[in-house]
Amino acid sequence: MTGLLDHRPALRPDVLLSPPLLDGPATVHLVKDPVSGASFEIGPKEHFLVSRLDGTRSLAEIGTEYGRAFGRRLGEGNWQQLLALLGSRRLLAGGPPPPAPAPPGPPLRGGLLRGTLRLVADADATTARLHRALRPLLHPAVLGVLLLGCLAMETVLAASFGELASAFGWLLRHPVPLLAVATLMWLSTALHEFAHGVAARHVGGTVGEIGLRWRLPVAIMYCTVDNYRFLERRRHQLAVAAAGAFANLLFLLPFWLWWAALPAGDDPTRRTLSALLLIGSAQALVNLVPLPPLDGYTMLGHGLRVTRLAPASSGYLRLRMRDRTAAAAYPPHARRLYAGYGIGSAVLVLLLAAGLTGAVWYAATT
Repeated sequence: MTGLLDHRPALRPDVLLSPPLLDGPATVHLVKDPVSGASFEIGPKEHFLVSRLDGTRSLAEIGTEYGRAFGRRLGEGNWQQLLALLGSRRLLAGGPPPPAPAPPGPPLRGGLLRGTLRLVADADATTARLHRALRPLLHPAVLGVLLLGCLAMETVLAASFGELASAFGWLLRHPVPLLAVATLMWLSTALHEFAHGVAARHVGGTVGEIGLRWRLPVAIMYCTVDNYRFLERRRHQLAVAAAGAFANLLFLLPFWLWWAALPAGDDPTRRTLSALLLIGSAQALVNLVPLPPLDGYTMLGHGLRVTRLAPASSGYLRLRMRDRTAAAAYPPHARRLYAGYGIGSAVLVLLLAAGLTGAVWYAATT
């Protein structure tokens, strides 16, 4: 292929490239075709090349940059392999068009005991409309005031934990207010999922599906964010992951104001609100715990730029117990991260179990 190095190929402008992600002992980048939804992993060297295919630089110029960065020049054979890979996946501009996305499956999948139901035909458009309606509330100043309100609420509720725990025990013995609280908590869970989608739209993400998932007797809403891994800024990824818990706390604010306006005592309304505030706060705060599949685990993965944190940590610890020499091949920062998370998550599970046991015992005996 004479003159190959003079060519100036370009990646399709809509192709998504992720930031570097630690995956076991390796660093990888994700490449995704947003049209077909197909994705695959490449290493840092391949990402260096692919990210520079912008149509303005020749392969020779990119090869020179690569040589300075990695101390090795690329030949035409190397370029042929890379371009053949990208061409076969239809990721190059000017090449064959990408395959049409697969038509959506039936709205209802699964059966009576376990399944999902897609609720809207175009989840991204639905979320975009919600985002436009809520955009004034997403100004940083407004969000800051709302966050301060949530912090004030949680501070007051922490100081009143005894009353809240006693009200929780009372709620378990009264079916009617229990049903009312359960209904409100289900609504809060739905708002949690929509918040992820609205936050994703606000920072440039897309939403793939909104629906209802059930594993009887439990049925919950879900919202699938397609490309959060490919958002350029880490704080945007963190914002999408944290939006659900924030929405749960915002949902509680008017009930907290109602609760605070009532006189202390054995009034059934105050007791019901106390139990609601305790359960709702637990729902929001537990979601921030860095254990899978909670949002806090997703946030930690984004913050550390690591994928599959929990399985990679358990895999590293098992390898270290079996073959310390092989485990030593992991980069130092990966060894520290995986060992720290593996041990820390085990301790955290024990602490949560002890705290939950103590809280249930306290509620049952007061």
